[in-house]
Amino acid sequence: MLYPMFAMVLLTFIVGFVTIKVRFASVKNGEINPKYYRTMTGDNVPENVLKTSRCFANQFEIPVLFYVVCTLYIQMGVESVAAQVAAWGFIVARCLQAYVHLTYNNVLHRAGAFWLSCICVLVLWIILMLQNITA
Repeated sequence: MLYPMFAMVLLTFIVGFVTIKVRFASVKNGEINPKYYRTMTGDNVPENVLKTSRCFANQFEIPVLFYVVCTLYIQMGVESVAAQVAAWGFIVARCLQAYVHLTYNNVLHRAGAFWLSCICVLVLWIILMLQNITA
C-alpha cells in the first residue's frame, strides 16, 4: 500500500505546482489583483484560477479516506491482491479526475472518475473489514 500512497502524494504535489503556476501567471498577466489571494474572495476570478484551486483542494478530501485505510493495511499487516488492485484503481481514477479538471473540465467525465475513486476506496475499506472479521 505504500506505493499507491506515494503515487497519491505525487499527484497532490503535481496539482499543487500547477495551481501555483496558474496563480503566479494570473497576477503577472494582470488578470487578478494579488490581494485576492489574501482571503480568496473577490469578483471576476479567472476560470483557470478557480478550477486549479478547486482541483488542489480536492486532493485533501476523499484521499484522506484512502490514506487512512492504506495506513491501516500496512499497520495491521494485511496483504490482499484485491486491495492492491483497488488502491491502484483509486490512483488511476484520481489522476483521471485531476487531468479532466485541469484540462477540458467536462463535468460528466470528472464525476465518473470521482465516483470510480469513491468506489475503489469503499472497496478497500470493505476488504479490510472482512479481513478483520475473519482474522
